[in-house]
Amino acid sequence: MKLWRRLLLALVWVAAASATAHAKQLAIVADTANSTTNLTSAELVKIFNARTRIWPDGNPITIVLRDPSSADMQLILRRVFNMTADEARTFVHAHAGTIVVADSDDAVLRFVASTRGAIGVVDLYSLTKDVRVVKIDGKLPVEQGYLLRGN
Repeated sequence: MKLWRRLLLALVWVAAASATAHAKQLAIVADTANSTTNLTSAELVKIFNARTRIWPDGNPITIVLRDPSSADMQLILRRVFNMTADEARTFVHAHAGTIVVADSDDAVLRFVASTRGAIGVVDLYSLTKDVRVVKIDGKLPVEQGYLLRGN
């Protein structure tokens, strides 16, 4: 009986963790000097797939992400990269000069805040005043229909 309860608790924990991962709210951020305040979904995909490498103001784009195999990146992999974690790791490695992998949201924020032309992805609740939130298709992360709103 004790083993059965442990198994049931483990299953409940896995289900809760899975639900939490799907409810992730992500935000696209840029350095505060960046004049771009809104991107279309198509523009964001081109940036993250390294097809667009320069901002309209002429600054090179540097993409800052968490490890593609992390749970936080699953929403980005599905909706922006359209890749598996393995494909994304290979892609990131092939674009090492354009894409930087950070080990935490704080590291993403520090890099974006201090690097002209940087764009990154962080959890909505990690945001600081040191970066600018970029709207996607005219929507902020808290609005219904936002591309990276985990549901």
